[in-house]
Amino acid sequence: MDTTVLITFIFYLVAMLAIGLFMYYRTSNLSDYVLGGRKLGPGVAALSAGASDMSGWLLLGLPGAVYASGFGGAYGGWMAIGLAVGAYLNWQFVAKRLRIYTEVSNNSITIPDFLENRFKDNSHVLRVISALVILLFFTFYTSSGMVAGATLFEASFGFSYQTALWIGALVVVSYTFLGGFLAVVWTDFFQGVLMLLALIVVPIVAINELGGWNAAVQAVGEINPEHLDMLAGVGTFAGTIAIISGAAWGLGYFGQPHIIVRFMALRSPKDVPKARFIGTTWMILGLYGAMFTGFVGLAYISSQDVSILSNVGIDVVTENGVQMLDNSEVIFIAFSQLLFHPIIAGILLAAILSAIMSTVDSQLLVSSSAVAEDFYKAIFRREATDKELVWVGRIATIIIALVATIIAMDPEASVLELVSYAWAGFGAAFGPIIILSLFWKRITRAGAVMGILVGAATVVVWGEFLSGGIFDLYEIVPGFALNLVVTILVSLLGRPTNEMENEFDETISKLNE
Repeated sequence: MDTTVLITFIFYLVAMLAIGLFMYYRTSNLSDYVLGGRKLGPGVAALSAGASDMSGWLLLGLPGAVYASGFGGAYGGWMAIGLAVGAYLNWQFVAKRLRIYTEVSNNSITIPDFLENRFKDNSHVLRVISALVILLFFTFYTSSGMVAGATLFEASFGFSYQTALWIGALVVVSYTFLGGFLAVVWTDFFQGVLMLLALIVVPIVAINELGGWNAAVQAVGEINPEHLDMLAGVGTFAGTIAIISGAAWGLGYFGQPHIIVRFMALRSPKDVPKARFIGTTWMILGLYGAMFTGFVGLAYISSQDVSILSNVGIDVVTENGVQMLDNSEVIFIAFSQLLFHPIIAGILLAAILSAIMSTVDSQLLVSSSAVAEDFYKAIFRREATDKELVWVGRIATIIIALVATIIAMDPEASVLELVSYAWAGFGAAFGPIIILSLFWKRITRAGAVMGILVGAATVVVWGEFLSGGIFDLYEIVPGFALNLVVTILVSLLGRPTNEMENEFDETISKLNE
């Protein structure tokens, strides 16, 4: 690895730590640590939501999926469409209501906190169940990010996997520990900008190298015509299941704690339209950039001399007479090494780490807030001071990160499977409950409890114990559907309290102001 690339990369890491240190002196209470005191502007909220959402998948997974299967692949074009639609609908229908409702409902600062206050659950059952779901899925989700970061350090700088793993974990934990929410959202903001620039520049340069868009499309079509077909697989059972599964990723947005917490942190509900425009634009440009990176990569790699590729550590194989990457998910890394000056290459590699770090830090923050607010304060020390809770959150950040890093010690751990599993778990457990809580006055505490349990359990059973045929359907689909049905049926058997109904009416009144 070129020394210039390494220096550029290190400079970026130091800058992220500097932000964490700066925000340390602006974090004085738990609301600051968990929600930034509800002071986020629309631009910061939108880009930090997008950056924390996409993770390394946007620069590694999606380009790799399109490289391997074209626009019609289940984890290519259809998944991108589902995510873009889901993100927009989340901003359109959830953001403003959740921002208002969480403030009306006893100024709730975490999702478990909101659910307990929304349903007036003095038993703390909802809070504990929600916090357990968050800790379970986020520990594995965080672990997948640690694996991805370690793989990047290992491939780019020649570190051993274990050394690379601990370096990446130390950087992320440091600025999350120091600055809490403010450090996370501001680093995510800069990381979101960097990710977007990278995903715009790389495909444009690659397309230009191939002689323009028409030449690139023609080259890909000659290699595999099915790569151009968004409807590839339609008409077959397996193809239809794959397309539905890809598009169904959009359902996950409504229940992702690390994303919807950005809605709660907006300085005003009036900022939602501007944030929605910025966030949706970022999402669409990023998704298209990632897809085009993978798409033109197929034509570019197939035309390169093997010796040029091997000189920069890129391994290739021959499939059906076509020269292909041995690992399709390194296409973005390959472009950064083949097409750009070492300084730019270092920045592009930093963009990949940005995608990974911006998700891991958010997951650590939500998990640590669940420990501080939803376990420690709610159950063990209701009289705990803000300063005490901030330090409980910081200590929890270290412990959770340590567990996630230990899980990630196995370099063969599947990043995509862990991400897919956690995304489905949150979407199926919380998605329907969040939507019904905001739009349906008749939902009850019992309905919410049963819905969360059924949604989470369905994902676990469907994903772990069932496979083949209809069971190849992404587990978020049955989990989300069963949660919705069970929550409605159980709620219809009871009645919400007058206090719950009055609070709902107050939220609607403020929404219409």
